[in-house]
Amino acid sequence: MNYEELCISPDSSIKEALHLLDITAKQILFVIDAQNHLLGTITDGDIRRGILKDVILSAPIKSVMSIYPKTIQSNIDKSSILKCMKANKLRYLPVIDASGQLIDVIAQDDLSLRMQRDNIVVLMVGGLGTRLRPLTDDCPKPLLKIGNKPILENILESFIDSGFHRFYLAVNYKAQMIEEYFGDGSKLGIEIKYIHEKKRMGTAGALYFLPEKPVEPVIVMNGDLLTKLDFGELVDAHKHSNAAATMAVREYSYQVPYGVINCEEDRILSIEEKPEQTYFVNAGIYVLNPEVVAKVNKEEFFDMPELFSEIIRDGQKAGIYPVREYWLDIGRLDDFKRAQMEFGKLV
Repeated sequence: MNYEELCISPDSSIKEALHLLDITAKQILFVIDAQNHLLGTITDGDIRRGILKDVILSAPIKSVMSIYPKTIQSNIDKSSILKCMKANKLRYLPVIDASGQLIDVIAQDDLSLRMQRDNIVVLMVGGLGTRLRPLTDDCPKPLLKIGNKPILENILESFIDSGFHRFYLAVNYKAQMIEEYFGDGSKLGIEIKYIHEKKRMGTAGALYFLPEKPVEPVIVMNGDLLTKLDFGELVDAHKHSNAAATMAVREYSYQVPYGVINCEEDRILSIEEKPEQTYFVNAGIYVLNPEVVAKVNKEEFFDMPELFSEIIRDGQKAGIYPVREYWLDIGRLDDFKRAQMEFGKLV
């Protein structure tokens, strides 16, 4: 790999780093000074944590970078490199010389060091796809094609790329067509099992039918989402946060079309002309600890917001994970057309 493409100055802005992360698609940048000394690293996670602390995008990346990156010397043997990367779950490992100058970057894939994740992934794919009619009259939404592959196959491949291999598909509408297409998952090198919903169970209710008790956090995702999110990083962030459950969220901005009056009784204090309000909204992707999955203990309609409200009432931590990668909810015909134009370019 050309590691020089991944190098950036400490005075570059966070916005510039985001742009370079998107272009290189390696999920990490190496911060170097004018003499090529390694000062730190910057990842999506570093930027997310900065955003959550209200660091502005025009701030220099040195304000959010990790200043203690794992490194190796150029004379280290391959077995030691493998051991270091396994122990620290690293995808990229910078190589420095005796003076601290960056001279190379070793990629995990180059060493055939793929991490297999045994977490269960539950995909909710039983919806009627009413808003996509007439496309869904004879075909369930998960089998509608984006490019030359069904929506669900694109989703599964994204998980496979992150090392996941155990899937449950919660099916209902035209379930037989989905089962005939994907079978047991062996064609994709994964394991697929099915949860058959006899009635609408909501975005959490199908977890009641899981035939096994999970021992690792479970990912639950709506089956009509296309995203380039790294699901492995999502699970890792969930574990590090010590949350009982984590909800992936998106930023949603709304501009008020009028001047907003801030007042106290009958006195105007200030006027904001067409202010923009920004919120975090539910992105339809969740990570749940095993004890949270156990809360779904009745055969009844149960939505994820209800489950998260229950977690909060119990005094447990419900965390968030901001998604800045490509994300699209294919709910309407316009969304489906948009996905045809956009997603194929990102694969």
